[in-house]
Amino acid sequence: MWVLQIPPFVRHAPSQTHICYSSHFNSRFPVSFVSLNPSANPFRESNRNHLIQSLCKGGNLRQAIHLLCCEPNPTQQTFEHLIYSCAQQNSLSDGIFIHRRLVDGGFDQDPFLATKLINMYYELGCVDRACKVFDETRERTIYVWNALFRALAMVGRGQELLDLYGQMNWSGIPSDRFTYTYALKACVVSELSVCPLRRGKEIHAHILRHGYEANIHVMTTLLDVYAKFGSVSYANYVFCAMPTKNLVSWSAMIACYAKNEMPMKALELFQLMMREACDSVPNSVTMVSVLQACAGLAALGQGKLIHGYILRRGLDSILPVLSSLISMYGRCGEILMGQRVFDSMKNRDVISWNSLISIYGMHGFGKRAIQIFENMLHQGVSPSYISFITVLGACSHAGLVEEGKILFESMLSKYRIHPGMEHYACMVDLLGRANRLDEAIKLIEDMHLEPGPTVWGSLLGSCRIHCNVELAERASSVLFELEPRNAGNYVLLADIYAGAKMCSEAKNVMKLLESRGLQKLPGCSWIEVKKKVYSFVSVDEHNPQIEEIHALLVKLSTEMKEQGYLPQTSVVLYDLDEEEKEKIVLGHSEKLAVAFGLINTAKGETIRVRKNLRLCEDCHAVTKFISKFANREILVRDVNRFHHFKDGICSCGDYW
Repeated sequence: MWVLQIPPFVRHAPSQTHICYSSHFNSRFPVSFVSLNPSANPFRESNRNHLIQSLCKGGNLRQAIHLLCCEPNPTQQTFEHLIYSCAQQNSLSDGIFIHRRLVDGGFDQDPFLATKLINMYYELGCVDRACKVFDETRERTIYVWNALFRALAMVGRGQELLDLYGQMNWSGIPSDRFTYTYALKACVVSELSVCPLRRGKEIHAHILRHGYEANIHVMTTLLDVYAKFGSVSYANYVFCAMPTKNLVSWSAMIACYAKNEMPMKALELFQLMMREACDSVPNSVTMVSVLQACAGLAALGQGKLIHGYILRRGLDSILPVLSSLISMYGRCGEILMGQRVFDSMKNRDVISWNSLISIYGMHGFGKRAIQIFENMLHQGVSPSYISFITVLGACSHAGLVEEGKILFESMLSKYRIHPGMEHYACMVDLLGRANRLDEAIKLIEDMHLEPGPTVWGSLLGSCRIHCNVELAERASSVLFELEPRNAGNYVLLADIYAGAKMCSEAKNVMKLLESRGLQKLPGCSWIEVKKKVYSFVSVDEHNPQIEEIHALLVKLSTEMKEQGYLPQTSVVLYDLDEEEKEKIVLGHSEKLAVAFGLINTAKGETIRVRKNLRLCEDCHAVTKFISKFANREILVRDVNRFHHFKDGICSCGDYW
């Protein structure tokens, strides 16, 4: 009779619920045990709570809520299952209803259920409601704090999280590994009112004081914080101090080197990991960072070895890995291989398309890059913020001014993407390279954002190309305020003065550079020979073949002078005689790398060089000569783009 009183929806519960339900009623219980008043029997109340929990487990949330209305005394465990089920089924209205019943049932100060509610509201995208639950909870355990920290970290409310973290410390509640992890993530997920790196160091001090320096999860997150802000030495210190390392920590340090312009270190660490960390098998995350390092060095041989490893490990179906492969081949000068990887992909996301657009753009094939962008749109893939950076950059390298202007205007009008600082920098670069400096400065003045260093830096670079001293002085004065420690801006202005034959002004800028304790970033070039990467710096004396390299360069210089070559010593800003300046120019790192490649590679083999700075005019002229008289194809990738030298001609058309 009691069974017949249960609403019909309960009787139609899944079969496993019937089994669980009926197991309490067998032949051992006399019929007289079942009362006609359901609310009077404690056995039935316990069973109803159990039935609600079973319905939640079976995914029958609506039925569980209907049965909850008949249960006067729901238990903590019942509410736990209901809260979890609301999050699983993405039902905010049901979650609010359960929350209300929980409060009516006197569980509003239960810290365990408060933790579950905060998690539920975060999962349902209502972090403000999660904050309200936290504010109304008087007894806050570490689990309650951590639940809110997690919610705030995941939605980028880092400042709020760190303020609460300070309150928690004052209240005397000790942090655990989750607390430290979320607090560290807060340093990188949003703009903070104070230096986020400084806050990271403060949390680092907390970690050391409370004995968490041996916790691999905490220390790996700390490593990520230092890597994010370019503090490679601190990241390396943390990594080396870790008593045990897992795949995540190895991968994090490799990524730190790869993202902070230290690709050689990234490859060396990867090789060390393969030798020493036998239990750490590289995964897709590791491979993405290693491919970035190969791309950074233009190390095609290493990249092909990594590609083979990816195929053997079955990682060739993972989109981020394939996108990194496209970029690696493109940045190593093998566009067709990058295109082949793209064509073989069964599924493509916007990142894959962006990678393909980018490699064509950096090689100067702007029209092809625009065509790929349009193909992406026809395939139904919406462009992203990055898509426009890549395609506008492609227009800049190819001098496609009108096409770039149309794309830039379409961002907001057609795709509802607000142009960011990077987009404006691309447009200033595009207009500036085309000697439309008046349009470039007007674009800067009309920006809806405050122009940043990338925008003014693009203008200063264009002033160098066209030797516009007046605009260069205006741009550099702003840059000296925005980036007082960036030596590159001072060197660029000095180059512009030198190009305008304003030697005294150039010397004054270099004196200002020295007075501020800054140093020009030394030129460095890399070349891969027989799957081994070699690095060169200007006036390198450490290479065992340095005398042979210098002899070859002197011989080539003599032959070039006979053909009318004049060394462009204006790039040397020191007060030296002409002969000394010629020696300095002849010792530039890219010339050393090219000469090393000529000596150590077979005839007809392509020479690939990667440089960390812009290719200077003299090196550009010399490399064109070498490509013709040595009958070699030479690929040089500088900080801006690719240069294909063949038969005395460069693919950039002397437009870089």
